Amino acid sequence: MSNVIVGDDGVSRCAWAAREPETTYHDTEWGFPLSGDTALFERVCLEGFQSGLSWRTILTKRDNFRKAFAGFDIPTVARFTDADVTRLLGDAGIIRHRGKIEASINNARRAEELIDAEGSLEPYFWSYAPEREHVPHSMTTSAESLALSKDLKKRGWRFVGPTTMFALMQAAGFVNDHAHDCATRPAVAAAIAEHRHSAGH
Repeated sequence: MSNVIVGDDGVSRCAWAAREPETTYHDTEWGFPLSGDTALFERVCLEGFQSGLSWRTILTKRDNFRKAFAGFDIPTVARFTDADVTRLLGDAGIIRHRGKIEASINNARRAEELIDAEGSLEPYFWSYAPEREHVPHSMTTSAESLALSKDLKKRGWRFVGPTTMFALMQAAGFVNDHAHDCATRPAVAAAIAEHRHSAGH
């Protein structure tokens, strides 16, 4: 089975991006490097919610998640209480999974601790980006995602298993997992190179 599909617009894309909203997400977001603590925290939370589900489910609810979790502002989410958990469990616009909701609140608190220790989430997470390029679509975990998962768990984070962290690395541009024949791959490669250069990763 091919890893790419040619759309009605004649553009070659990764096969999972055959329809909306995946197509636009694939073309404009997936694999482009993420920077900033809020963006990275949001991605960790959403990848945790995606565990066991399709990304399409999360993508269609992403705006609802952002409203429910105060734009994933770390200090705000860290102050969520049991009343907020109850509120979120009653919100039909998101995934109403108590364990994942409580993990996101816990992870906001752990993120504050990590920021206090490291100065920012960004250099910490990017320190786990692999030096060498891998073969696209060849894995669901990596040595780097295993190491990141292990360290985050040691720091008290939850729903951050190695597969979830590899999905984070794919989505946030730590690796370029666009298929070799995907039209978006060169743009992502250039964006990652520029990000690494400018940020010193």
